[in-house]
Amino acid sequence: MGKRQRMALGALALLLAAGLAGCGTPPEPSPTPAATESPSPTPQARPMEFALPCYPQASFHPITGTGRTNLALAGLMYDGLYELDQSFEPRPALAVSHTVSENGLVWTFALRQGVTFSDGSPLTPADVVYSLDLARSSALYAARLAQVAGVRAGEGTVELTLSAPNGALPALLDVPIVRQGNDQRPAGTGLYVLEGDDTGLSLRRRSGGWRQGTPEPETIPLRPVEQAEDLVYLFDTREISLADTDFTGTNSLGFSGSFETVDYPTADMLFVGFNTAGGVCRDAAVRRALSLGMDRTTICTGLLSRHAAEAVLPVHPGSAAYDETLAETAAYSPQAMAQGLEQAGWSKSGGKYSRWGRQMELTLLVNQDSACKLDVADELARELTAAGVGVTVKKLAWSDYVDALERGDFDLYLGEVLLTGDFDPSPLLAGGALNYGKYTGGELTGALSAWRAAQGAARTAAGRVFYTRLLEEVPFTVLCFKNRSALTQWGQVSGMTPTQQNLFYRFADWEVTK
Repeated sequence: MGKRQRMALGALALLLAAGLAGCGTPPEPSPTPAATESPSPTPQARPMEFALPCYPQASFHPITGTGRTNLALAGLMYDGLYELDQSFEPRPALAVSHTVSENGLVWTFALRQGVTFSDGSPLTPADVVYSLDLARSSALYAARLAQVAGVRAGEGTVELTLSAPNGALPALLDVPIVRQGNDQRPAGTGLYVLEGDDTGLSLRRRSGGWRQGTPEPETIPLRPVEQAEDLVYLFDTREISLADTDFTGTNSLGFSGSFETVDYPTADMLFVGFNTAGGVCRDAAVRRALSLGMDRTTICTGLLSRHAAEAVLPVHPGSAAYDETLAETAAYSPQAMAQGLEQAGWSKSGGKYSRWGRQMELTLLVNQDSACKLDVADELARELTAAGVGVTVKKLAWSDYVDALERGDFDLYLGEVLLTGDFDPSPLLAGGALNYGKYTGGELTGALSAWRAAQGAARTAAGRVFYTRLLEEVPFTVLCFKNRSALTQWGQVSGMTPTQQNLFYRFADWEVTK
């Protein structure tokens, strides 16, 4: 059997992540294995060298590029003003400090001194302005920078003017900074530089970089791939050392053999949205009660194989902003759900909830293209039905699913959205592009604005007010935040600390076996 025939055994068409429109996921993600536990770790002969995949014919530009595989390499070649750690906290990178105007609209960032690009030229404020302006018009970063009204260079500083205050702005500024110009492989300030041409590419370790530590290896060969199945083949045959994947992804591809898995947190939120404009779920009391009847632990451990972190607030539970005490008040409780429905005027008879002679019957929409989402929707329906709420799961292809959402033809829907680093849920609320439930706001709108504007300790207090209002109104209810997984060849890499935006976060601290 030839190489191409062997690769074809695992071939499936790659689709966009089955999240809602506008999540910002690049359209050429790495293939994803089936949602099963990784094989038992059985040591095998390791590859000859640490090597990574790339798409030679695709763009390597870290801002205008669109392919996940090449974009992942950007973490080795570029830096942002800040970088997010595994707790989603912004850490200074090319920016060392900042000041904010009294009205919260003007932020001035002091740049790290003595930093050079891989071509030897010094980092200048003009390069930062060029990069951020380019990002503001890019498919990948435009949404997160939508409220940046202007960027201006100063003496060793860069000034950003916002159209509305955002106290968590640094969490959005892990945008790669590049040397200004039209090069599709622009110079960066990172640990490595891209060398070679389409016949042979590699990453070479820089000398004189601003970061401490010496990463290994000195040279990282890049193995060319043309299609998703090529990447699977190269990993399975141990020709590349690392693959980035979503175990719960749509139409997942399978990796075989023995490999190690490191899960890392993301802002990819799985949630249930409510139709707040019509039907039973117009009543916030009903929405609160239904939310209490959803068992997030079963979903994360039983259905998503622990590749997710359960949550009831729209912020990752690993973040310091997650209010554990407040979250506990909205945790899974069938008893509290029953009390809530009764207080909302629903009574249980013959095992079913009814009011004014009509039983509670709900329609739950789900995108049928995702096997994991189908399992989650079926489990939610089973739980609610067992509690006395009739639920019909309507399984639709992606286009039909979106059409039904836009028509409001649902009571509940299972959705997924990739939030920005500041965990702003505005797209799902009044005025947001993903507000399919037609939620109109109430007191929540003001609480959201106050939270967005707050900084430091004041942001914690404002967040508690906002999340309290959110749990009262419940335009949507959070189920969990999904993990992604880094797969490596057995015994070759240790000390990995990947993050959502940088698969190679703190790469100089990794231990790579030669």
